[in-house]
This record gives sequence, structure tokens and C-alpha cells, in this order.
Amino acid sequence: MHIDLSGKTVLVTGASAGIGLAIARGLAQAGARVTLSARDAGRLNAAVTALQADGLQAQGIAADLATAAGCQALIAALPDTDILVNNLGIYGTQDFFAISDADWENFFQTNVMSGLRLSRHYAQGMKARGWGRIQFISSESAVNIPADMVHYGVSKSAVQGLSRGLAKVLAGSGVTVNTILPGPTRTEGVVDFMDNLAREQGITVAEMEVRFFRENRPSSLIGRFATPEEVANLCVYTASPQASATTGAALRVEGGIVESIL
Repeated sequence: MHIDLSGKTVLVTGASAGIGLAIARGLAQAGARVTLSARDAGRLNAAVTALQADGLQAQGIAADLATAAGCQALIAALPDTDILVNNLGIYGTQDFFAISDADWENFFQTNVMSGLRLSRHYAQGMKARGWGRIQFISSESAVNIPADMVHYGVSKSAVQGLSRGLAKVLAGSGVTVNTILPGPTRTEGVVDFMDNLAREQGITVAEMEVRFFRENRPSSLIGRFATPEEVANLCVYTASPQASATTGAALRVEGGIVESIL
């Protein structure tokens, strides 16, 4: 299958590193002109420079999309796009009884409202043109909510409800809306996390990863972290013209962790 996104414009949020950067790279490699957005201007510029050095069409817009003002600033700088990937998200473990109202609000503003605000704007242009792709990067935690990250899991469940509802709103318009559900993925943060755990327990990183999956994700069918590129591959296909009949779906790339045949 040859995926050609030449002439298409893309916006990827939370794109300075990890899954977001891998998605931006994958879409740019397919020929699209990609705009990366992130809060940290320094890291964002480094990511854009790396893509441009590989001959890819990329630009960056720094904005704090966890706020309404930040979303409006991004929209003002980039009024339109053909493909929107709502990748921005935060996570972290916390005892349920210690999660404050402010913590809940922060997770919802970042993980849910950022994508809602951007989709509400960009979907209108996509609908008027009769073509578009909107993706929400969710998580297997949306359907397998961890006891130590209830706030994160609930926010990702909300994202999936938003995505399905928006797909219905845009039914028959030529605009598809889907969620992508990664599982444990070897991002920079996860690599550091595994390094620290291994050091604390006096074992190698490889041994720590085996222990992590045995104790924390025993249902994983691949028994390892996915790479950001593996997640990005699904996103690139879902953004393609070939995926025109795929909408309103929750597409899993979590290594078989979720115990479901649906």
C-alpha cells in the first residue's frame, strides 16, 4: 500500500518528542506539510529542525494548549488544516484519594478540552471542503482504567466518547474521526522511568522491563514496549485516503493488553 499525503496539511499537538514527534515524522514522510505544536519552544524548535534536516516539510507553533487562550493563539496562527492529530496529553500515578479537584481539572483541560477546542474549529473547514481526518490519541487505559491512574483513565475514556460523538456529527461529510489507543510505548519518559526503576532494584534495564510486564501488564501479547513508530504507522494509515471507511472507531495498537475481542 502506497500512502500519499502530498498536498495535505497536518497539525500534530504535543509533538516535540515521543509519539507525537513520531506521528509528525510519519505523516511528513508520506508527503504532508506538517505543523508541530508544543508548549516548550526550545524542544519544539529542535524537533522541527530535525525533520527539516531530513528534507521533510515541517514548521512549529509554540502554544499552551491546556488553556483556551493557547488554543485560540494556535488557531490564529494556523487557521486551517486537513488532518488534525490531538496527541497532547499528560499522565501520572496518584492515589485516588489524593487526587484534588485541581488535578482533575488539569487532566481534563489538557487531555480532553484541548482536543475538543481544536476539533470544534478545524472540523468546520474540513466539512466545508468535503475531506478531513481527525484523530485523538487515547490509551488502553481508557478501557482498562488503572487503579493508580484513575484520573488519567477517565480523561481518556472521555476522549473516546468525544471522538465517537464527533464522528456522528460529521457523518457523511468526508471527514473521519477516530481514536488511537496505544499501550506502553518506549518514549523518552518511559526509558528514563525504566532506568530509574532498574537502578533502584539493582537489576538491568532488560530485566526490569520483563518484570514490569509480568507484574503490571501481564495480558500483553507482545510482552514489550511498542515503539513510537509502531503507533505512528497506524496514525498514518488512519489519516490516509485509503482509510475513508474507518470512522467512529477506537483503533488499538497496545500489544493485545486489552482483554477483549471487540
